[in-house]
Amino acid sequence: MSDEEVIRRRLQIDGDGTGDDRRLNDLLKTFVKWCNSTDSAENSQAIHDRLLAQLAQCEFAMKKSDFCASMMEQELKNYAAISDTIETGIETAKTQIVQSKQNLVLAKKIRKNRMEYDVLAKIINQQPDRKNTIKELDSLKQELNQLQEKKASLERKLGTKKKDFTVLMRSIVELQNKLDSVAEDIQDIADEKMSCDDEPIILTVDDVPSPEGNDVVLSTPEKTC
Repeated sequence: MSDEEVIRRRLQIDGDGTGDDRRLNDLLKTFVKWCNSTDSAENSQAIHDRLLAQLAQCEFAMKKSDFCASMMEQELKNYAAISDTIETGIETAKTQIVQSKQNLVLAKKIRKNRMEYDVLAKIINQQPDRKNTIKELDSLKQELNQLQEKKASLERKLGTKKKDFTVLMRSIVELQNKLDSVAEDIQDIADEKMSCDDEPIILTVDDVPSPEGNDVVLSTPEKTC
């Protein structure tokens, strides 16, 4: 038998290494010695008492071992329960982590929306409110209607002025034509008189025909053709 096998068996017999095998061997030797003893009653009684003491120690060690075994079994159960609790906690923590990630994404989105809302709110606050804007719009509409009416009135007046100007220009053209005709008549009369007499012909204001078409009156010297 190898040394390792011996040590293994001794550990199995000795339990936790508290010397149980040695106690049992001592108990066995003492019991055999007591059975084979031929000493007096006092020595036999002493051996008997020591035998009882060793037996009590063995019983105590056995109870202690049983108690340790039951305690270890209970600890194993406790460790198993703690392990189950830890595993449950780990699963719960994983679920909470996933939920926290989702909440983080949602919180980032809400924060972004709030920042955009704040920017829009500042821009809106810089603008006039709706009531004042409506009042200003109504006022501008009234002014626009008034301006449109003034424009229509001015256009009507301008049309009238255009018509009057057109009539005036026609009158001026007709008067100019009449003046040109009168000038031609005067020139013809002057040419005739110059051909009849070498003296100069004096034309007075009465010699000019009137625009209304009255007869022309000429003042000439007494000498005629």
